[in-house]
Amino acid sequence: MSLEARLQRRIQRYGWDLAADAYEGLWQSQLSRAHRRLLQLAAPEPGDHVLDVACGTGLIALAAAESIGDQGRVLGVDISERMVEAATRRARALGLDNARFLRMEGERLSCPAAAFDLLYCALGLMYMPDFDHALREMHRVLRPGGRIALAVWGERARCGWSAIFPIVDAEVASDVCPLFFQLGHPGMLTDLCKAAGFTDLREERITAPLYYQNAQQACDAAFVGGPVAMAWSRFDAETRRRVQARYVQAIEPWREGAGYRMPGEFVVLVAKKPAVWAGRLEA
Repeated sequence: MSLEARLQRRIQRYGWDLAADAYEGLWQSQLSRAHRRLLQLAAPEPGDHVLDVACGTGLIALAAAESIGDQGRVLGVDISERMVEAATRRARALGLDNARFLRMEGERLSCPAAAFDLLYCALGLMYMPDFDHALREMHRVLRPGGRIALAVWGERARCGWSAIFPIVDAEVASDVCPLFFQLGHPGMLTDLCKAAGFTDLREERITAPLYYQNAQQACDAAFVGGPVAMAWSRFDAETRRRVQARYVQAIEPWREGAGYRMPGEFVVLVAKKPAVWAGRLEA
């Protein structure tokens, strides 16, 4: 494992620990179109064993748990301990005994092979340094004929909040999420999934504007509850004022009155692991 990959995983682990308390309030509604589409395209079925990779606070995992019944099982895994704790609390509050959550890296899934019928990864793959290995791991843990449903952010130019990365990168020693928008390029996610062994691929692009009531809410989503939370936590007061001012200037084109209607785009993909029986691929 390279030093850069270890650093990126550390940034993500501790950054999302810091963002956990604010994440749901700032991002649940903004991500809902992507989440709904994944659940439509790959609907969980009664009795399914489901894995949610990079589960965050459990938004997808708990929706799946409500659909699969007592005979089904959901495992949500995330690199952030505090995200896992938040998801566990939500499951208990909802009385969903068929869902559990563990801290685990998406590129190193401590799960048996062919253990799951359905796997979700909603807006988590972009943060993993090794996309190829992560997808091979996802392929490994799915049973033959199992389904995968992925969502990533779209192209940089179609995501108005993307200015956050160069603004923060100008203040820190190592780039934050250097490959973040790579998976948003047309066909990129499909090509990676084909290479990992998936078939019956269907890729869609979803336009989803992001709404913020004012500049402070937009800044909180970007800095406090998002992928740069670790860097933000280390900025002094002067640096925070400077980067917030730069970000507000960058999103000015999308201001509507006191609020903002910022462009956003998601890419969603569903696919299957080929069914294998007696050494043959079955339809």
